[in-house]
Amino acid sequence: MTRIPGVLALVLLLFAFGDAAVVAAAESTSRSLTDRTLELPTWPEWRRALFLEDYNTRIVVLGTTMLGLAAGIVGSFTLLRKRALMGDALSHATLPGIGLAFMVATALGADGKSLPLLLAGAAASGLLGMAGILFIRSLPRLREDTALGIVLSVFFGAGIAVLGVIQQMTTGHAAGLEAFIYGKTASMTATDARLIGGVGLFCAVVCGLLFKELKLLCFDEAFAGSRGFPVLAMDFVLMTLVVVVTIIGLQAVGLVLMIALLVVPAAAARFWTERMGMMTLLSAGGGAVSCMFGATMSAIFPRLPSGAMIVMVSTVMFLLSMLGGPQRGVIARYVRRWKLRRKIDRQHLLRGLYEALETSGELAANGEGSPAIPVATLLAARSWSPRRLRRQIRRLEGRGLCRSDETGVRLLPAGRMEAARLVRQHRLWEIFLITHADIAPGKVDRDADAIEHVLGPEIVEKLEQTLHDEAESTTIPRSPHPIAAGAGGPPQEGPGDA
Repeated sequence: MTRIPGVLALVLLLFAFGDAAVVAAAESTSRSLTDRTLELPTWPEWRRALFLEDYNTRIVVLGTTMLGLAAGIVGSFTLLRKRALMGDALSHATLPGIGLAFMVATALGADGKSLPLLLAGAAASGLLGMAGILFIRSLPRLREDTALGIVLSVFFGAGIAVLGVIQQMTTGHAAGLEAFIYGKTASMTATDARLIGGVGLFCAVVCGLLFKELKLLCFDEAFAGSRGFPVLAMDFVLMTLVVVVTIIGLQAVGLVLMIALLVVPAAAARFWTERMGMMTLLSAGGGAVSCMFGATMSAIFPRLPSGAMIVMVSTVMFLLSMLGGPQRGVIARYVRRWKLRRKIDRQHLLRGLYEALETSGELAANGEGSPAIPVATLLAARSWSPRRLRRQIRRLEGRGLCRSDETGVRLLPAGRMEAARLVRQHRLWEIFLITHADIAPGKVDRDADAIEHVLGPEIVEKLEQTLHDEAESTTIPRSPHPIAAGAGGPPQEGPGDA
């Protein structure tokens, strides 16, 4: 019996060593070259990637960050120039140049995969594609989108044909050239990063020096030409910058995904501001952050390609900007429209109460003694649902503008003053439309109702100056058309009924 614990211990040791052997075998299998499963990184791997402890990670992150900075700056101008797909066409136009440069270098006995030679070929091919776009666009009856489509398809087809020829060559093969199509960020060297940084700095300086001219070109090309600006030369400079940024980005994200860096950061920045200078800065920052985080995520998960991760990060930033942008974001626009609908309903109800008193001849009553307007009268005039009308009445009561009871709705002194201001504004605009726009009195109420809610004090003052005979500052003009009882503008249905 004393030997039983020893036997059990031996059995447990055998099981333990057996499990360890199985785990080791599984780990060796999972780490084989043919296995493509994605493993969660350990904390040391997270630390090395996040703090850029590895030399190659530092090079890749810094190089791609400078690329995103340059692409964001140039992309903001192409987006506002309505040439967002220019980068797509020019990036595809570089493919035959890369293949031809490889063939020429190989035929001369040089290194066919020398990066400077391949980039020089890409630049020549890209500039040729740019010239083709400008030429086709100058032809009559052909628009710019036609030129982009022709150049993209022709040059990309030629590039695929050249790559097919290279595959049949006995002196060389196309292995490695596909990196320019899909990108191969991990192979970036310090020289490549310095090249990208220098070119990115050059693009930023050129855009900064020509910011005023490029801004004018983007918003009003005809006006720029009438003022003597060299429109064609500025257009050539902008397209050259697109070619340059596209070329330096070929190795990082490839020609297929390079279009994302030129379009997505600029489109995301457009949701945040209405000023071009701020948009350019936000676009540059967004491009830099996208590349930095994308390259870092690729370093943490080595099996994920850097180019695809950069594009995915920039897409996430675009979606967040589209939803939460303070200027053009979906949420901000919904909130503004919701507030405008509430304002319109409030003003319609106040004007309807005032004109109902005016029509019944009881406008002379003041303050708490103002006659009550029956709810049925307001419902008939506005074509609102009872629920919507009750909600608007409660909002007016909350503002201290009216009071309701079983007999109807009564305007309070503050409500009468606000209603009088709105009615005066509305009728001034009606008189202006009848006098200066030749709109019939029977149709002017609807036209005036569409604009009266955005009339500011400056516009009202100009109306008073234009209609000085009819618009004394202390009086409310008479309505130029008959007023139905309880009218407050043309009947409208809207989302507020919900």
